[in-house]
Amino acid sequence: MRFCRFGDDRLGLVEGEGIKDVTAALDVLPMYRYPFPAYDVLIENLEKVSERVRQVASDQPSISLGGLKLLSPVANPSKVIGAPVNYQKHLNEVRSDAQLHHDNQAHTAVIQKTGLFLKACSSLVGPGEGIELRKLDRRNDHEIELAVVIVKRANNVPASEALNYVAGYAIGLDITIRGPEERSLRKSADSYTVLGPWMVTADEISNPGQLDLRISVNGEIRQNSNTRYMILGVPELIEFASAFYTLNPGDVIITGTPEGVSPIQPGDTILATIEKIGTMEVKVRAA
Repeated sequence: MRFCRFGDDRLGLVEGEGIKDVTAALDVLPMYRYPFPAYDVLIENLEKVSERVRQVASDQPSISLGGLKLLSPVANPSKVIGAPVNYQKHLNEVRSDAQLHHDNQAHTAVIQKTGLFLKACSSLVGPGEGIELRKLDRRNDHEIELAVVIVKRANNVPASEALNYVAGYAIGLDITIRGPEERSLRKSADSYTVLGPWMVTADEISNPGQLDLRISVNGEIRQNSNTRYMILGVPELIEFASAFYTLNPGDVIITGTPEGVSPIQPGDTILATIEKIGTMEVKVRAA
């Protein structure tokens, strides 16, 4: 199944070129009072919601995707986790370009030594909200990444069991301000994490380590690769992350970007595609 959020926080079931409004299925979610859960309640109850969606979808008309404002398919992650230099060719280009590494050894080490990093949840938007660039006197780059959504609490999960903890997959854009500061600062500006266009449930993607991904800017292909070139695959990244902190329902792991990162400017149009997920268009403007 493919779930999206659109408009004023409506829940959509994506079927072909259309969406069915299945917001009524949210009536199966439990009600909470303060203090509210520090995770995504929909993702935690994804199985119940999916069952209810099957019941209500048949009575709903199909709405054209064209013109709909698509939000992030995950509303309330407790963490967005990044995997730096997780493709060897990207690591090579970072090491060879001072505009990318800024003489910071932490930017040129292998991922096993660099570790992971966190992005502020306030940076999360959907493709319909667009990217608002800050620090226009500095280089701002696009990075396309496979995004993994966690479905249940995970702590010290071995790689052999890791895919059992995946709710689904989406396209992620990890927008980056270049500079000497820590990654989490330069990648956490508002709108610098784009997730979409929807979440494809895990049952539709049996092997996340074999997906073509590409990005174009104003029609020019900038990145074009396959997730098989990741240094640490999805299971290994879940093992790595869950060894340091508990993963909660709705947490997002963006799995690193291949070579070809390059600057974007206000007025650009980004088209990002990942095999078996889809394509999302994202507009770039100044903050």
